[in-house]
Amino acid sequence: MGKKYDYDYIIIGSGPAGSTAALSLASPKRKIAIVEGSKFGGSNLNTRDIPYAISLDFSHTLAKLISYPEINRHGLHYNFPTVVAHQNYTISVISNLDKQSLETSNITLIEDYAYFIDNHTIVVKNKQFTAANFIIATGASPSYGDIHGTDSTSFFTPDNIIKAKRVPKFILVVGGGASGCEIAEYFAELGSKVVILERENRLLPREDKEAGAALAEYFTHRYGIMVITGANVIAIEEDDTSKKVTFKLKNAEKTIRIDHIVLATGSTPNTDLGLDNAGVKYTKDGIKVNRSFQTSAHHIYAIGDCIGGESSTERAEYQASVLISNLAGRSKSYPSYTGFIRLVNTFPEVAIVGYNKVDLAKMKRSCRKAIVYLKDITASKIHRIDYGFVKILADHSGHILGATIVAPGAALMAEEFAIAIRHHLTVLELASTPHISNSFNYAIKLAARQLVK
Repeated sequence: MGKKYDYDYIIIGSGPAGSTAALSLASPKRKIAIVEGSKFGGSNLNTRDIPYAISLDFSHTLAKLISYPEINRHGLHYNFPTVVAHQNYTISVISNLDKQSLETSNITLIEDYAYFIDNHTIVVKNKQFTAANFIIATGASPSYGDIHGTDSTSFFTPDNIIKAKRVPKFILVVGGGASGCEIAEYFAELGSKVVILERENRLLPREDKEAGAALAEYFTHRYGIMVITGANVIAIEEDDTSKKVTFKLKNAEKTIRIDHIVLATGSTPNTDLGLDNAGVKYTKDGIKVNRSFQTSAHHIYAIGDCIGGESSTERAEYQASVLISNLAGRSKSYPSYTGFIRLVNTFPEVAIVGYNKVDLAKMKRSCRKAIVYLKDITASKIHRIDYGFVKILADHSGHILGATIVAPGAALMAEEFAIAIRHHLTVLELASTPHISNSFNYAIKLAARQLVK
């Protein structure tokens, strides 16, 4: 008879990856536990997707109201503590509902940090727990690269700035990626003066140049955000009166005095849980797994941001579903990320699905492209939107390779491309699909028409 363990599976991390895995594994015949070292629900619930969705919905709505000349903007006021309170209340409600789902599925929740002492045993609060199998879903944490002074200077990160209790008068955001752009616009919409420093030569350097250019122009003209690209931040420091950011710009060293600093400089996988003791291999880029999410220890698996790669709630949940399907023996499958969407929750939204020009250039793969600017379609006149576009990339047989959309509701528009790419549709099929003529989606039809031979 085999060795008896406390649990069949222990999942470390209660975010989207961990919770999805636990609920999928739940069975009267299995003993399942989730260990959470921070706040239940992980970063998705507590510091990222949901808090940002709530707060940005408010700030985007406020900014839209103010933009209407028919509305007396001087009579508009908002209560910021109430905004934060609504965010906290919503998180609490969702957290309680998720915990109830686990409890009704007979999943044990163990609170505090887990640390492996061998490949079948973890310690939590000086108490040992054993399991036949483990699933690591510990996510990632903010990282600051080689910026000096982070250990002696107070600053915000994307994980905590969204919970700030008051609106800063003057804020500097280091990093012009998705998080940096969302943070910058959020506070600009609430009335803060904002500066963005981005090391690369454009905002959203991961994406095609048109996306970053459109957002930079919108930020500058709409909110007066100062966007400085090519700025490599080397140090931060503070004294009794303010904080100072030092950066290099065209080989010249410059400084900015500021009230608040946000370092939106990326993230690093959470791997500090005694992996060496468990025989699990990892690097600074994350836990090493094979295509089945199995680590170097055959009974230990890892999913989500802790394994590196692109970060999103949808990918984490998908990885959990693929893993559990394989573990349950329902199928033997490997993950396919075709059709997944990257979203920047600014206004207008930026959504990218499939490959972009940056990806294809790395692959040395040619393509055909078409772009339709929103200012040239009827919807822009109706909704008073002068910025944004729909860009489609296709191969020479007409199959869609990818799309970049900068538009209100870009996330929903991208779903159409996700279906098209995942099911190998052509631009002809997309162009012949009916679209509402007075919607922004009509730009999809027009762009697809350009690529029809």
